Order: sequence, then C-alpha cells, then structure tokens
Amino acid sequence: MPIPAGTGLDRRRFLLGAAGGLVSVYGAGRLGLGGRALSEGIAQAATAQGPSSPILVSIFLAGGIDALSVLAPTQDPIYRKLRPTLAVSPADGIPFAEDPRLSWGPAAAGFAQLHSAGKLTVFPGIGYRDPDMSHFTSRHYWEVGAADTHVMTGWLGRYLDQVGTASNPLQGLSMDGEMNPTLATAVNPVAAIDLPESFSLWLRDVWGDVFSLTLDAASSMGDRHRRAPDPAIAQVAGAASEVGVVRRALAPFHNADGKPTYTPPVTYPKDSKSDFPQRLAGLAAMIAAGLPLRCVALTPETQFDTHATQSETFGPGLTTISQAIAAFQADLELRGLADRVLVHVWSEFGRRAQENGGHGTDHGAAGVGMLIGTRASGTMVGEWPSLTSLDANGNQKENVDFRGVYASLLEQWFDHDAAAVIPDAGRFARYQLIR
Repeated sequence: MPIPAGTGLDRRRFLLGAAGGLVSVYGAGRLGLGGRALSEGIAQAATAQGPSSPILVSIFLAGGIDALSVLAPTQDPIYRKLRPTLAVSPADGIPFAEDPRLSWGPAAAGFAQLHSAGKLTVFPGIGYRDPDMSHFTSRHYWEVGAADTHVMTGWLGRYLDQVGTASNPLQGLSMDGEMNPTLATAVNPVAAIDLPESFSLWLRDVWGDVFSLTLDAASSMGDRHRRAPDPAIAQVAGAASEVGVVRRALAPFHNADGKPTYTPPVTYPKDSKSDFPQRLAGLAAMIAAGLPLRCVALTPETQFDTHATQSETFGPGLTTISQAIAAFQADLELRGLADRVLVHVWSEFGRRAQENGGHGTDHGAAGVGMLIGTRASGTMVGEWPSLTSLDANGNQKENVDFRGVYASLLEQWFDHDAAAVIPDAGRFARYQLIR
C-alpha cells in the first residue's frame, strides 16, 4: 500500500480547535518567515498573478464512481442484461448530443446541462494500462501523476514547486480541512481550510471590540517575538503571528458571528449531508476577492464505493455534486471570472460492467472524468468503451490515459513543460482540451 503523498511534510497549524474551522500551512515550518512577511507575500502574489491567471480546481469523487451510471448506453441490450436492476432506463436518461447511443444518468443532470452548453469535456474511458483495483493504490497513482507507489509529491504540488513562491501558501489550497495529496509539495507552502467563513477563535469572557483588539495585539506581539532564542516563546509567538495572517486573509468572508458575508449571485443546492456546495460558493467568493490561488482541491463527502444497494446511495450524492458544480460555473460566469477557472473531476477507477448479487457494482478499471469551464473543449475525448470487449476481469478498457490528460493540462492551461512534472510525459498522447 502506498504512503499518501505529503506524508511527513512539515506542518504548522495556523488555527487549532477553532469553532470547527481549521487552517493549516504545509511546508511553512522550514520557511523562517514572519507573519507579516507571509501576509506581504500573499499580497504580492495577488498583484503578480493578475486578474487573468489560470486556476485549476481538482474535484475527487472518492470510492470509484460508476461510469455506467453517469453516461450510459441505455438502448444497448447487453447493458440491460449486465445490469437488470441498475441500468439507467431510456425514459430516465438525458440525451447525450454527441452520441445518440448514450444518455446521461438522471443524477448527472447538472453535467448534462454543462455539456449541452459546450462547457463540459468528458472522458468516458479514462484510466491507465494494467489497472490496479485497490482504492489506495489507484488513487495514489492519480494523485501523484505516475504509476509509482513511492512518489511522495502530488502532480499539482510539483507544478507549484516550480512556478510558485515560498511566501504564498494560498497558491495551493485544499478545501478538505486537511492536506489533499494532489497538492503535496516538496518546497513551497500550500494551505488547507474547510470553509472561508469558519475561521474563528474562542477567548474566555472576551468578545466584541475587546476580542478583536486582543487578537490584533497577540498577532503583533507574535510578529516581533517569533525568532526569540527561547524555543517555547518562539513557538507560541509563531502561532500567534500565523493566526494573524489567516485572520487578515479570511476576515472579509465572515462577520463577528461567524456567518458568511458573501452572497453568491446564484442559488447553490442545499444538502443537509454535504457542505460541498457551500465550499464551492466560498471558493468562488475567494477567487472574486482576488486571493492568489493557482490550484485548489476538494473532495465531496459522498463515497461512491457502491458494492451494495447502489440505487439507494448513488443518485442523491451525484445529484448534489453535479448541481453544485453547475452552480459554481454559473457563479463564475456572472462574476466575469469563468475564463480563468477550469474544473477537473476525477475518480480512482470505474466499476465492473456487470452488477453483483447485492445490487451493487465491484471495483473496475476504466472510468469517467470531466473538465468543466468556458474554455474547455466541450466534447467527448476518446471513445465510449465497448461492452463487447471487456478485459479478463469483466471491466471496460481504458482508451485515454490520465497522465496524458495531466500533460495536456499543464501545456495547454498552464503553458508549462509537462515533462518537468509528469514522469515520462513524452510517452503519453496529448488531447486538445482547451479552446
């Protein structure tokens, strides 16, 4: 089993146990920068990147989502034979304009809307040769951009090490509340939060203006004493200083009661089991505020490891996710930001073509992936993998390698040398992903 990328990186928590909020900076322990220096670095990065710099948002669908329930051959008798209870019915499917044999599943209505508008590129048979059907191993390959269990940095983390700075932890932002391995760097800092409005602190019997003045004073004292010769004083001072950095960066996003101050220009779906829509709404607000983001990673709460009773668990989660991403795209468009943001949706593998005895699906190989944005090519890349030529395990065969997609994104979206990030990048085909 591979060790997740980023394991062992130095981490300094900016905020500990704070009203459900957490902000961590990974890599900052070795920087030796003061809080004001980090604040200035964030401001300088925002100025340097400018209003048109590209942002890539990586969304991981955990558990191996069933591609045959996202994009289905609803008229195919083989499909209905393999899936007597799970097949998407022709009446429920949403027509896929590029190929009349296919339909979007009803839970993918948000994706269907984006594709019909020419804003969604879909990979119906994405994966890699000699697939590993372990969640941990296959996910690791996708996170690090290589079929190698020993790589310890994420593919976006290596990109940030080459183009980022030592003073802007927001260049790589995980919105999972902890390190997302895709962003794991070796040199430059990256940050982890949950929601931008979750930043808060508790001081006993202190509130109102006195509360704010206390935090201001603590941050200022921390800035002055974080290099104190006494290690204990330096540690406490560093924590106080860094709390100030985060507080200043996120202050515009919440009021004194911890409620969000930003109001999305569109309606995001409501789901009592998921804060994924709210995280996307917060991300749109942070982009609009000019925070110097380059790469962002999110993981919805829904687990798609649907070995049993798939019909009960698959639809609600995907409905929320697809509608939330569609709302995020509309949000960016209304703010005039859409041309600089691209969303990459991926999962570690697809599911077995034939349903199992528990009315679920087991681990498969080729899966489905997507790119979403006004500058996405908006077409199907690769062929829909046939059900008549399954592999020895009964899985559909991949025809698009995920590493080729990564290389194409680096070259076409970031204008960066893919060979400097993806091992053996020259071996993989390139795909036209950006227009």
